[in-house]
Amino acid sequence: MNMHLLRLSLGYFAISMLWLLASDPLLHRLVPDTGQLQAWALAKGTLFVVLSTFVLYLLEHRHLRRLAAEQDALRLKESSLRQAAAVFDSTLEGVLVTDSQQRIVHVNPAFSRITGYATDEVLGKTPGLFASGKHDANFYRAMWQALQAEGAWSGEIWNRRKSGEVYPQWQNLRSIRDERGLVSHYVAVFSDLSALKRSQEELDQLAHYDPLVGLPNRLLFSERAKQSLERARASRRGGALLLIDLDHFKDINESLGHSLGDALLQAVAGRLQGLVQPGMTLARLGGDEFALLHEDCSADQAAALALRLLDALARPYRLQGRDLFSSASIGIVLYPHAIRDVEQLMRNGDSALFKAKGSGRSTYAFYSQELTSHAQQRMELATALRQALEQQQLRVHYQPIFHLASGTIRGVEALVRWEHPQHGPISPAQFIPMAEENGLIGAIDRWVLEQACRQMRQWQAEGRPLEFVAVNISSRLFGHGELDLQVASILADTGLAARHLELEITESAVMQDPEAAIDLLQRLRQLGVRLAIDDFGTGHSSLLRLKRMNVHKLKIDQGFVAGLPDDREDAAITRSVIGLAHNLGLKVVAEGIEHDFQAHFLLDHHCDYGQGFGLARPCLPEAIDWRPRALPQHQGCR
Repeated sequence: MNMHLLRLSLGYFAISMLWLLASDPLLHRLVPDTGQLQAWALAKGTLFVVLSTFVLYLLEHRHLRRLAAEQDALRLKESSLRQAAAVFDSTLEGVLVTDSQQRIVHVNPAFSRITGYATDEVLGKTPGLFASGKHDANFYRAMWQALQAEGAWSGEIWNRRKSGEVYPQWQNLRSIRDERGLVSHYVAVFSDLSALKRSQEELDQLAHYDPLVGLPNRLLFSERAKQSLERARASRRGGALLLIDLDHFKDINESLGHSLGDALLQAVAGRLQGLVQPGMTLARLGGDEFALLHEDCSADQAAALALRLLDALARPYRLQGRDLFSSASIGIVLYPHAIRDVEQLMRNGDSALFKAKGSGRSTYAFYSQELTSHAQQRMELATALRQALEQQQLRVHYQPIFHLASGTIRGVEALVRWEHPQHGPISPAQFIPMAEENGLIGAIDRWVLEQACRQMRQWQAEGRPLEFVAVNISSRLFGHGELDLQVASILADTGLAARHLELEITESAVMQDPEAAIDLLQRLRQLGVRLAIDDFGTGHSSLLRLKRMNVHKLKIDQGFVAGLPDDREDAAITRSVIGLAHNLGLKVVAEGIEHDFQAHFLLDHHCDYGQGFGLARPCLPEAIDWRPRALPQHQGCR
């Protein structure tokens, strides 16, 4: 009510009261003097009006002060809300508010900018919409337990944008409670850490990687070398450090310019990276010096690796429109033998590298003189093996494979032999592993395969009743994936029908990549060639995989044949393999037959074929005795 109208009403009320008092007969009897009564009433009425007016003034002033205070508080609250809204809308951090059921009720513009989601796309949804899949249930359980217990949680979390990109963010969660202490809302404030992570990665890249070639630098290499030393001591396995230094790089830099020198370093790094395998760390230490750390590596493996590196770096480079030739020297240190720390490892590597450069460059040397001498012999042998392949020093010998029941030769196995001009015959056990290490085994396999096909065609022309020629295929050639194309090409060149060629593949070669191997075996079978699993029982192939291999023969490893017939386990395994093969419709070949009683046992248990020194030794084609014979008896080449 308006206070002015209230005062007027009270004034009229007071005058009315005075008039009533003046006209009341009872009051006249009590106070006969009317004039005196009127004077008293007038005085009292005036006083009443004055007092009423004063009281009303006080009430109105108090009301106005309270009203002003409320208006000031309201204006302050509205100002604070406007400021909070401005901060909410303009902050760079994303803000998300949910109700107590975790349904999103509000987001700010920064949320949409960071996540890519518009407001209407997320309202009513839960934050599970942004889950990245990088955190397991335990992570979220711990986060919610902290939020319920402490009312807050902060930490790094990975979420997913609308585009599908997974990104890191720093998130602060708070629970909001009402006047009853119950959770009414949850508030999440988060910032995008993507740029910070990229900056950290860039700083790490600059600190630990060479800017020219992109390889680890000396700092990172030292850290990895330290870790490798610790692992080697713990596992008691040795590794090798190879320090690689380009020969005469300074001359190239000074005569042809730093631009070409940088291009050469990049090309060298590329070639080295092409030879890096799991368990190796390649780095550029500075200038023209590179380092290769190879864990779980023997001296022979280190020497073979050094040869591959030298061969790769010796090939000509085509840089900036010109051909450039370069070579390298390599120092090798084996660890952890007598190696205390990384500093000693690097010092010994420098000493070995100095020794290699002092030996005429373009070679390698071990820190140990004894190992260097042994490695040099292997290097000479590897070089001679390459020349042997080029100069036709290799020969193919053939070991007859007998049909045990009839005693006739039904097939032959092609076996490579090396006649060195100075050292004489060199055992396959010595040069085959070397050929596998230095990459020559593929070329040797192809050469033997071609020679065997040509020889089989010649025997057919002579009327020899041979069913097949068997050729061993190394895991390197088998794993190349294009063996079927090479076989098809050789068969076409030699004119041999595919059914007369038998390829022997070991279980270990198949197990390197079983699915790819089964696919390759299928393609080879489609060519029409015969397939045999060599050394059966020594690998890890399953019966299910054997069924899928779809081969023609199983060859019982000589390790099982050696114990026949007295060794119970060997006898049981041999009988089982024969029975398994026949039940699968496969033929069986027993290799390594040395004695008559072994041949008797195999014949008694219906083994189809046999070979070994007790039947016939490998020999040149012209030395094979083709006459049928009663088995078992010792027969050899003439």
